Amino acid sequence: MKKTILLLAILVSFQNLIAQEKLDLNYYLPQNITYDQNIPTPKEVIGHEVGEWHITHDKLMFYMQTLAKASDRMTIENRGSTFEGRPILLLTVTTPKNHENIEQIRKDHVALTEAGNSASVEDMPIIVYQGFSIHGNEPSGANAGLAYAYYLAAAQGPEIEELLSNMVILMDPSFNPDGLQRFAYWANTNKAQNLTADNNDREYHEVWPGGRTNHYWFDMNRDWLPVQLPESRARIESFHKWMPNILTDHHEMGTNSTFFFQPGEPSRTHPLTPQMNQDLTREIGTYHVKALDKIGSLYYSEENFDDYYYGKGSTFPDVNGSIGILFEQGSSRGHIQESENGLVTFPFTIRNQFTAALSTIEAGKNMRTKILNYQKKFYADTRNSAARSKTKGIVFGDSKDAAKSWHLAEILNRHKIKFHELANDATISGKAYKKGSSYVVPMNQKNHRLIKAMFEKRTTFKDSLFYDISAWTFPLAFNVDYAELNSLTNAGPEITDFKPLTGSVSSKSNYAYLFEWNEYYTPKALNAILEKGLRAKVAKSPYALEGKKYDYGTIMVPVQNQKLDADALYEFLKGVADESKIQITSVSTGLTQGIDLGSNDYDAVKKQKVAVLVGAGIRSYDAGEIWHLFDTRYDMELTKIDLAYFNRVDLSKYTDIIVPSAGGSMRTKKNADKLKKWVKEGGTLIGYRNTVEWFNKSEFMKLKFKKDTLVAKNIPFDQKNDFRGAQVTGGAIFQTKLDRSHPINYGYKNNSLAMFRNSNIYIEADKNSYNNPIQYTSNPLLSGYISEENLEMIKNTVPFQVKRMGKGRVIGFTDNTQFRAFWYGTNKLLMNAIFFGEMM
Repeated sequence: MKKTILLLAILVSFQNLIAQEKLDLNYYLPQNITYDQNIPTPKEVIGHEVGEWHITHDKLMFYMQTLAKASDRMTIENRGSTFEGRPILLLTVTTPKNHENIEQIRKDHVALTEAGNSASVEDMPIIVYQGFSIHGNEPSGANAGLAYAYYLAAAQGPEIEELLSNMVILMDPSFNPDGLQRFAYWANTNKAQNLTADNNDREYHEVWPGGRTNHYWFDMNRDWLPVQLPESRARIESFHKWMPNILTDHHEMGTNSTFFFQPGEPSRTHPLTPQMNQDLTREIGTYHVKALDKIGSLYYSEENFDDYYYGKGSTFPDVNGSIGILFEQGSSRGHIQESENGLVTFPFTIRNQFTAALSTIEAGKNMRTKILNYQKKFYADTRNSAARSKTKGIVFGDSKDAAKSWHLAEILNRHKIKFHELANDATISGKAYKKGSSYVVPMNQKNHRLIKAMFEKRTTFKDSLFYDISAWTFPLAFNVDYAELNSLTNAGPEITDFKPLTGSVSSKSNYAYLFEWNEYYTPKALNAILEKGLRAKVAKSPYALEGKKYDYGTIMVPVQNQKLDADALYEFLKGVADESKIQITSVSTGLTQGIDLGSNDYDAVKKQKVAVLVGAGIRSYDAGEIWHLFDTRYDMELTKIDLAYFNRVDLSKYTDIIVPSAGGSMRTKKNADKLKKWVKEGGTLIGYRNTVEWFNKSEFMKLKFKKDTLVAKNIPFDQKNDFRGAQVTGGAIFQTKLDRSHPINYGYKNNSLAMFRNSNIYIEADKNSYNNPIQYTSNPLLSGYISEENLEMIKNTVPFQVKRMGKGRVIGFTDNTQFRAFWYGTNKLLMNAIFFGEMM
């Protein structure tokens, strides 16, 4: 057996070397057919063979546009732009005859998902969506797309004609244009004429943050459900427009791996996914087996990966009546690299991806009616389940924050989920819901399963291992009140024209303007006011004025002694209110019930100059989420200081410095000493996740941690990884109680807050209760998986602490308050630390 494996490894290495030395398009293409000579090959357009160099997105785009002009089988559309301005392309591939009737084909197909449809699927085309390289430094997918698109355009004969007459292929050549471009630049600029397979070479070690992510360093393969990024929004629009039957997602994994295709671990499938979905996925897998066997490639299935989190590209389709399929190819990470399986060349990785793309459409052709009928039955069963449900609807909203509620409704709208206005202000299950900032979602609609997936809380699981997060309950993520309804009596008209929110100023004032801190975009408004050089103050106590109650954190902008006169100030604030979607109230007196507007219980708020540390040693996801929050949500300037030159930077200009989750080169005595000096002179240092442990070790703040003492007993060696994996808190949601009088909690109307956690860092509560403004409850688990041992550990611990150091403050969060851009509910904690840190 060992000799066989050795010979196979040698054979693979030999094949890889041959591919590298005699590379041409024939290495990838089936050779038993002819190809249309009028269709340009990739080399004729981009100047090199597929796999010779890493394709840049601009060349990829140009080739796809050229193909679409040359082939009557293809059309191309631009669905928008990335943050860096690159087009988000989609090819539609089918026969010319189908193209003539493409809109009717689409409508007939989508009608299969609607109620009462009795149409036969016998003559209907199947819809297959194929997407490549959502992680930019997993490039074999996008590069395979060059050869694959050529094949679809140029292949001739009855087999391809029959296939395309019964299929519409939606081809997304690059899920992540910005990341692909970044990685191609790296791999190509480090390529030598004499290729080296030594994995110590610079070619195989990208600079931070790497090409995996998009412009703001997000892992876009986690954004299919939250849809917070432009690339995600484009593909979700295409998904719901077409309702494809199969969606494939081409990835790469470690160099020592082979090739994976779904299904994943059977015990790690989300309960809302029908068993038939997994059965069909397994049957499609037989086509991959046949194709990969034919070219001698090693592979595996039903291991390691799962089908649980619906925010991934290969799992999102499963809750939408489609079949999602993940492909993972052992990566060359450049052009050629040593591995346990022999030399892995870039062309070899491309060929495997190309082969899987072909086996997918072969499966789609042969299983067409079976898969179409599955989709039809999925939606019929979903409607039946919805009709039987005791829960008739869900209401959600925030009586003091229309923006968070609107953004949650925006996600529903992108997923084509119907929702209604709240008919009238109402109190439901003890919570007040306000018309205009609350919505009702009927459960009896075709996306019933998707609604459940977004709103449910789940705390019991078949398995204790998760490839990704185990909870994403959206109303908890947005910190909105919500309740299940047993009738729809509170539902007003359906919202069919979903309009953006507006802001306003009630009237001109000659005295002062007030706005409560509850609205999501108040930090944007306050920053604009301070950037204009205007004075603003924050209330440290509640009060009532002119018939309205104002809570902790209310912002007051006095009219007198400002750089703008009363008229100009009014006009400026109208613009601020409109841009920030908030309501500003003018008042004519400073006399209140509570603290008067001239009280010493108002503190002046200073203009902030904020920096975030980035670079090697900093977790790029966390840093990117912070950058994205400042740049795209609050329109605030943020300086990104790389650790490579941190020690040469004069920090005196900054009021706040944020250190995301960090390790390695960040955690040095030199860095600690520099930051301590700056804090003592008045700076506010804010650290996240494991940075808090470094704060404690480096004596920025004195903390006491709870530590795991679990010991493995009666656990055999082959179960070691499962034992350890069960202790990982990969992403779950927990309940905290709040002291709303503390500045860190300004803007929160409830006495509790759901927090997302994906770490096992537990800080014991301070002996003085007022130093624990956010504290986990004694029964904290709201949704998701956590081991019994860690659940005991987290009880009554604190995710936040602040300590004084000289004139400054050190603030630590154990949890990520910006998680994946959709955790709107805790974004304000960071803003409070920045604007109100000196008050803590």
